[in-house]
Amino acid sequence: MEHFDASLSTYFKALLGPRDTRVKGWFLLDNYIPTFICSTIYLLIVWLGPKYMKNRQPLACRRILVVYNLGLTLLSLYMFCELVTGVWEGNYNFFCQGTRSGGEADMKIIRVLWWYYFSKLIEFMDTFFFILRKNNHQITVLHVYHHASMLNIWWFVMNWVPCGHSYFGATLNSFIHVLMYAYYGLSSVPSMRPYLWWKKYITQGQLIQFVLTIIQTTCGVIWPCSFPLGWLYFQIGYMISLITLFTNFYIQTYNKQGSSRRKEHLKDHQNGSLAAANGHTNNFSSLENNVKPRKQRKD
Repeated sequence: MEHFDASLSTYFKALLGPRDTRVKGWFLLDNYIPTFICSTIYLLIVWLGPKYMKNRQPLACRRILVVYNLGLTLLSLYMFCELVTGVWEGNYNFFCQGTRSGGEADMKIIRVLWWYYFSKLIEFMDTFFFILRKNNHQITVLHVYHHASMLNIWWFVMNWVPCGHSYFGATLNSFIHVLMYAYYGLSSVPSMRPYLWWKKYITQGQLIQFVLTIIQTTCGVIWPCSFPLGWLYFQIGYMISLITLFTNFYIQTYNKQGSSRRKEHLKDHQNGSLAAANGHTNNFSSLENNVKPRKQRKD
């Protein structure tokens, strides 16, 4: 295993250059094997988990879901606040920021981004809860791709570009995750579900996040600094892949839902039904008492 790790390190150094020594000895960062093993186990659970649960009763997991989502909400809020203050203290440049030009603020950013990397490991639990609750329809290609790739990408980011221009996407993502995990935490409480109308806007926020990250990353290409250009090109490509997948998800989830509701509404009126989609009579109750019942049509 040590020989294999040494070979990997030699290959990475030849491909990406020397690692950033500021993270040497940090938990999970010294070699790639633990991150790779965690990702492999994750994919195996995604494949085998639904098969294991197929003939078993789904688990509610309600209490642990509330605690889990609350914990990730607070962690995301902590990372967002620390990143914003670190960027402010280091006087970071929006257009392009090198990895060694922010002074002491760089180390603050590095420490927070390590937590950001580690949070991607914690977020594997999102999928595991779907499996335990038998919500397999939520384990999409987008979901698995996003979770599995982020942990691996951020291992490389933390070892080569752990601060500087890397801050922007993580800052936006932490803010979006505050809203997202707060939503999921509240939705774990049945009495709160009728008041949660903003899931659609979280997906819109994610798409805006990716577009803004592309814009900010492109600035670093147009007005380069000491931040490696290869990382910027990679990030632009990765953001494009996420925009493509998230846009497809948005269309499949919300546009088709809206179209389905409109068809059901039209069908109800064609059948003479006065019931709304939520099972209540909206604005028709007074008419029902005044209209004489008609003879049923046989056609």
